[in-house]
Amino acid sequence: MTAPARLPRAFWWLWTSSAASNLADGVLKTALPLVALGFTTSPAAVAGLSLALSLPWLVVALPAGALVDRWDRRATLVVADVARAVVVALLAVVTLTGGGSMAALYAAAVLVGVAEVFRDTTAQSVLPQVVGRDALPAANGRLHAAELTTNAFAGPPLGGVLVGVGAAVALGAPAGLWALAVLTLLQVRGSFRAPRAVDAPRTTLRRDIGEGLRFLWRRPVLRTLAVMVGVTNLAMSAVSAVFVLWAVGAGSAMGLTEAQYGVLLMWLAVGAVGGSLVAGPVTARLGRTATLGVSVVGSALCLAAPAVTTDPLLVGAANTVAGFGIALWNVVTVSLRQRLTPDHLLGRVNSAYRLLAWGTMPLGAALGGLIGETWGLRWVFVVGGVVAGGLVVLLPRVGEGALVAAERAAQEDGVRGPDDEPTDDGPTDDGPTDDGPTDDGRHDDGPTDDGRHDDGRHDDGRHDDGPPADEADGPDDVRP
Repeated sequence: MTAPARLPRAFWWLWTSSAASNLADGVLKTALPLVALGFTTSPAAVAGLSLALSLPWLVVALPAGALVDRWDRRATLVVADVARAVVVALLAVVTLTGGGSMAALYAAAVLVGVAEVFRDTTAQSVLPQVVGRDALPAANGRLHAAELTTNAFAGPPLGGVLVGVGAAVALGAPAGLWALAVLTLLQVRGSFRAPRAVDAPRTTLRRDIGEGLRFLWRRPVLRTLAVMVGVTNLAMSAVSAVFVLWAVGAGSAMGLTEAQYGVLLMWLAVGAVGGSLVAGPVTARLGRTATLGVSVVGSALCLAAPAVTTDPLLVGAANTVAGFGIALWNVVTVSLRQRLTPDHLLGRVNSAYRLLAWGTMPLGAALGGLIGETWGLRWVFVVGGVVAGGLVVLLPRVGEGALVAAERAAQEDGVRGPDDEPTDDGPTDDGPTDDGPTDDGRHDDGPTDDGRHDDGRHDDGRHDDGPPADEADGPDDVRP
């Protein structure tokens, strides 16, 4: 395998934008439930914020993916971040003027969630149009580290501190960060439309969505990974939706302040950053399937830990172990998926995958609130740990043999290998792109049920021969 290519200047603008955007995410998603405690102490009401943020993945993910494959990807990123900045800035003004309420928080969460669907779906596709194919592992590693450091390491404690200063300040800070993300994105020049064949007929949105769903569903390995991520995210969403009630306040089980709560969440990112740095050596030593098993076990221990201890040090240690495992999972699965999806299908396949992987999050948030209201908060952690740990039974379906067979089948179907150079002039709807797109960070790796890999053909017989791409925000299938 050739050494990674030097990353171009455009990548570092993209990296800066991703860091700023993810820091805004980390601050907002920590601040929202803390601000909500000023209006309610109901587990169901607080969990409703997580539901509102993640519900758009169930509602708009599939059409968003089809639209992203038609639109310029950089422009879509810009519009999504502008929309989030405006919504959160308005919420900060409303809160500052005394008009804050749970209804306002819910409305803002839904709008931010819709913009996030378009932003994250698009971000999965734009990176290979900026860097060459052989630079994808290095670029992904740097983006992943930036995402974890800002979203899960710096964001939570900063959000906790800002809420202590004032709710309006905590809500206004993400708006400024998203504005910074937009300014840096504007420094990335060029056209970023997905390439299409010159003679490709115009299709309907419904047909485009169906094509992406079929491409995903015919690959058992990819399908299994999506289901595993979906179940993990369901359990994590259930726990995270109510954990603030367990941890924060003099009358809570852990008795933490807002700032201490943010620091506690930070330890998940500490483990994740460490995991991202050693994922390569660990995977080489253990193998990919065993590495995925480490992630499954680590997530289960983290989710169940608050049920057996309220010691912040022990809970923080469990978070660190889980973060380490999450990073291993994401690096392994995203690197796998990057090799196998034609570029013109990136948005659609990505949205279908994310529908399975992230569409469970609103269900998990609702489930966490329901269990917390009915049986008590401790049972949320028990159920979450058991559900996440039960995924070990699916590991044989993603054994090393199946992964290797999937990669070999993809190469036989004409998807470029990891060392191939990207094209410089892949056709787009409005002319050539500046850089040949590659893959979107999703793996379409599973052989079909009869052992053969689906060859990605259109209904009219045309071959899906676009090169694969990758994800711009770093591998983040499992949401820390």
